[in-house]
Amino acid sequence: MLDPRDADKLIGGIDPALEAELAHSSAQALVARARHEAPDDPELTRRLVTLVESEGIETLAELWSHSPPNSLPGALWRVYALREWVRRDPRTVSERYKLGERRQSVASVVAGAPEPPGPAEMLQLADAVLSGLFTGELDVALERAAAFARILSTGSALDADWLDDADPTHASAVTRRAESLLSTAEALESAAAQWRRGKLE
Repeated sequence: MLDPRDADKLIGGIDPALEAELAHSSAQALVARARHEAPDDPELTRRLVTLVESEGIETLAELWSHSPPNSLPGALWRVYALREWVRRDPRTVSERYKLGERRQSVASVVAGAPEPPGPAEMLQLADAVLSGLFTGELDVALERAAAFARILSTGSALDADWLDDADPTHASAVTRRAESLLSTAEALESAAAQWRRGKLE
């Protein structure tokens, strides 16, 4: 998957207004399907389900990646990004989660994951949300994802501190990852609050 900055450089890309409309429509249809609500456009939902089944969630995630963090597609993009990191590098995620959990016991309780909490539970939650099969409250799912990201942020910051003497360049990259995870957590918490107020679109 392209970095959004690289995608912006491509010639002949999709019109930004159309891309934003598709991102919001697909996110709303996915959530409506999970909640067994009648979507505004049943045909769109049918096409969405077909698209996810034939192409995978990656196609939708690419659309969502340009969405603002205080939007439904932006929130789903962040859940997707966490899921992908867990899938691609489970060992690092697990190690940093354990480091962070020791420091963030309160956030661990909010995450609601069983003992010992770890990436596997986040992967299951993300898969349910992104497949349209999650039937719980979306705000709770977003808050759990946010707590997971906060714990990982703390673990990444601790890891960066330990790496600082041995490999300053790598430590700097890990520090940036910790900052990004904290921003992700804050965006997901904000999205959860907006969802409860009926303002997450």
